[in-house]
Amino acid sequence: MKKSLTLTHPGRREILIAGGTFATLPLLSLSGALAQTPADTKIGVVGSGRLGGAVGTIFAKAGYKVMFSSRHPEELKDLVASAGPNASAGTVQQAIAFGNVILLAVPYKALPEVGRENAAGLKGKIVLDACNPIPARDGEIVKEANANGVGETSQKYLPGVRLVRAFNSFSGRTFATEGHRAGEPIGVPLASDDAEAMKIAEKLVRDVGFEPVPVPLARAREFAPPGPLFTRALPVSELKKELGIISQ
Repeated sequence: MKKSLTLTHPGRREILIAGGTFATLPLLSLSGALAQTPADTKIGVVGSGRLGGAVGTIFAKAGYKVMFSSRHPEELKDLVASAGPNASAGTVQQAIAFGNVILLAVPYKALPEVGRENAAGLKGKIVLDACNPIPARDGEIVKEANANGVGETSQKYLPGVRLVRAFNSFSGRTFATEGHRAGEPIGVPLASDDAEAMKIAEKLVRDVGFEPVPVPLARAREFAPPGPLFTRALPVSELKKELGIISQ
């Protein structure tokens, strides 16, 4: 049996919205997005550290337009250069306005502030939540996430977004090196209750060389800390087995 990859830098992540419609729809039509090419989709990255930087870079190299963000965008010059011509840098507000899809990869304790300060800009957009609650770093909100579910807690602090827990289950280093690998692809678990947003997330995962494994939002806790699948990068067949998913 193949073993999970050795990981050194845990990622982060989380997901979506249970039902309902929004007065403000994403800038990118969900119904048309699946037929579009990467060049038609723009991704705003909020949190451009190890995980956000690595995942944003593989999106850019797959042909997606990506804007990394920081309070000091000039400090992202090297990251933008390494990501290539599809990458740029801006403030958090600029990245949110730029993106049809938002990759959120900040410390989990920052979620309430991000959601509060950017509520209007995020409303109705697909948010790939890669934020993980880490006890030593994130304080009291970890108790809430563990008690109520990481997906449900993220949705609480990011009201009005189309949330998908994504790209949080293993390290940025693994995302950077294991896409399009020979043999069976690595599975990437995704959790959401929004079927259309999930389809967009699945396409993004495949475009960067991995295989998506979708589950309901309530199961997001299984691949976030302290869940049994956190930090485990498994071939897709093994991931499905661990999740109890039987392939058709």
